[in-house]
Amino acid sequence: LASPESSISISAHNAVVGLAKAPGSTGLWEKFSFGLDPSALQERLFVSEENVDGFLGTAFCPSPCSQSALESQPLIEVLDVTEDRIQIRVE
Repeated sequence: LASPESSISISAHNAVVGLAKAPGSTGLWEKFSFGLDPSALQERLFVSEENVDGFLGTAFCPSPCSQSALESQPLIEVLDVTEDRIQIRVE
């Protein structure tokens, strides 16, 4: 993380933590952990095509799937992500 570029904004009903990657760090962030105590952190995934595909894959086939079940799963594509919406195409 790049400390000077990170930020915190707190209001009566919301808190936002802005994180910035260090200059040598590359690639997308996949997940983050948060909580009041390091021993009780909760994990959250960032919205990406891979994370959405993985989530929906477990929703459609929670136990180990047969090859035919895997082949019949829908194709998921994340088209657009903004602060207030996500657009996903399912084939």
